Amino acid sequence: MKDLSNSTVASSATPAGDDAAELARVRLDFAQLQEEYDDLKLLYEAMIEHGEAVEDQLAEQNLLLERTQARLDEELNDAGRYVFSILPDKRIAAPATDWLLVPSTELGGDSFGYHQIDHDHFAIYLLDVCGHGVGAALLSVTVINVLRASALSNADFRDPSTVLKALNDTFPMEKQNNMFFTIWYGVYKASTGELRYATGGHPPSILLRGENRPEGTPSRELLITVGGVAIGALSEMDYDSEVTRVFPGDRLLVISDGTFEVNGPGDEMLSVEALAEHAEKEGCGPKGVLAWVRSFNAEGPLPDDFSLLEIRF
Repeated sequence: MKDLSNSTVASSATPAGDDAAELARVRLDFAQLQEEYDDLKLLYEAMIEHGEAVEDQLAEQNLLLERTQARLDEELNDAGRYVFSILPDKRIAAPATDWLLVPSTELGGDSFGYHQIDHDHFAIYLLDVCGHGVGAALLSVTVINVLRASALSNADFRDPSTVLKALNDTFPMEKQNNMFFTIWYGVYKASTGELRYATGGHPPSILLRGENRPEGTPSRELLITVGGVAIGALSEMDYDSEVTRVFPGDRLLVISDGTFEVNGPGDEMLSVEALAEHAEKEGCGPKGVLAWVRSFNAEGPLPDDFSLLEIRF
């Protein structure tokens, strides 16, 4: 008879051994999962800590940027105040003056001035540097100070053509960070009523006649010389001048292109002629012209600097 005791024991031990092995594997998997969980927890905590550090750094950088922006804004405001500080005082005595300058940005390239050259000659000028910003404003201020101080060699400041030639020789664009400017320069001779002028790439000035104009004289004229290119654009340039006669009661509007380069009725750009017609019909000065131009412009700043200098003879 066979002994079944050993086989019975072996068969009964096999499932128990499998269970122990399975339990060991489960415990090993659990231990690995626990290690992975602990690693993920450490990683998460590190990410949270790093994120808080990054947030702190971003907050610090934002604060620094805000302070820098505030400083730059204040410096731009100081520069803008300086640009306005060099503009001339408005005159009451003949020739009387009124003017308006509205930059399209914090700093523009427009500027103007007038001064007595001698007891009989009165200089009038307005210039427009290409572009906007600090560079354009610096060049504009420099040129105005040169004109105001009569600090150009080989220039007779009573002769506009020699002034423009001297400016062109002094301020070539390759030495001015590739910037150039346009200008209208005129000289009024009080003893004769003559107004001699020259332009370098600049829009015409508008002469509006008063009641004392001679019979047959047009009620308005556009004063511009042909062929004068922008100052600094080309070397060795000569400039021509023209002369007209002004009478008591006449008004001269010296303008920049920003006074009319906006879309008017029918989305067509305004013109110097339209501006002249409006100023003559309404008898308005700088503020009236600005209000008229703004009536065609959308909300916000004008596309370009608005500069208008009015001389009343």
